[in-house]
Amino acid sequence: MYLVEDLYTCHSEMLGLDLVAGHAGMKRHIKVPEAQRPGLSLSGYLKNHAGKRIHIFGKVEIEYLRSLDADTCVERLNNILSFPVPAVIVSRGYRPPKALTKLCDTYEIPLFRTKMSTMNLISKLTLLLTEEFAPSTSCHGTLVEVFGVGVMIQGNSAVGKSEAALGLIERGHRLITDDVVKIKKREGNYLEGFGAELTRHHMEIRGIGIINVANLYGAVCVRDHKSIDLVVKLEEWDDHHFYDRVGLDEKTIDILGVHLTYHILPVKPGRDVVLLLETIALNHRLKNMGYNSAKEFNMKLLETIAAKQRNRHVTEKMKKRQNSKDSSSETYQKSQSQK
Repeated sequence: MYLVEDLYTCHSEMLGLDLVAGHAGMKRHIKVPEAQRPGLSLSGYLKNHAGKRIHIFGKVEIEYLRSLDADTCVERLNNILSFPVPAVIVSRGYRPPKALTKLCDTYEIPLFRTKMSTMNLISKLTLLLTEEFAPSTSCHGTLVEVFGVGVMIQGNSAVGKSEAALGLIERGHRLITDDVVKIKKREGNYLEGFGAELTRHHMEIRGIGIINVANLYGAVCVRDHKSIDLVVKLEEWDDHHFYDRVGLDEKTIDILGVHLTYHILPVKPGRDVVLLLETIALNHRLKNMGYNSAKEFNMKLLETIAAKQRNRHVTEKMKKRQNSKDSSSETYQKSQSQK
């Protein structure tokens, strides 16, 4: 679960947060990635009040509370803060009313103050919470950008994932992360991959050790994150396994509910894996542009077969007619000779 303490520790500088009251509630859970202004709830109308969201008090809310008498102010705030509110933030640098400070201490709800404008605060806070609450997972593999396509290379240990990625980098493509790919599902139903802060821009090459790709090949050969478009699994060549040689059978793999194009690429000495990965990426781009090489070839093949069958049918018909004419001619000649 995501705690108010996590929000304050990671993003207090960006949001300009100062903790004013409710210090004991820093372990409160933030259960929804949304923030809201109390609005009508301050007037006492609490139907459908979203009490699990972070509450933002801006200019309107503070001025309204100041217009109330002390008892009414406490009553209205008490109605709101009795909900499981994770935190309260006062924007525009306003000093929180004493009633708000006291009740936040009573309910152990962290009360923050910031100089940011209300709308800017809500916008940034919502983006940060959406980022933190995005569905995520981790996969073993190497993520590279090849011709603008995010390719996640997977396979058993020592199959050559890092070596293939290094070959791609040497040809001008980009590394996102090696060994462990962290994945988050973004709005728009796509996946974004990135690496851990500690291992960013680093690769492990057996026999060499840890290398810094950014230092060796330049900053142009690395990226911090990239959308994942397809997955390629490298596996050792098996003579007893049937591998697809046409490409009509398109496989997919499900990651966090998103279906990604999935290729199994057999490797053995003599196969240029780097070139094959580039070809897979280019072919994927062509498919996204509406051109499928395998389907196009299959269509031409079917048209050729159909044309040959039509020609054969016409030829057989012509032969039958010719045979019929020949037999008729022979019959006529026999009848004439008998006369």
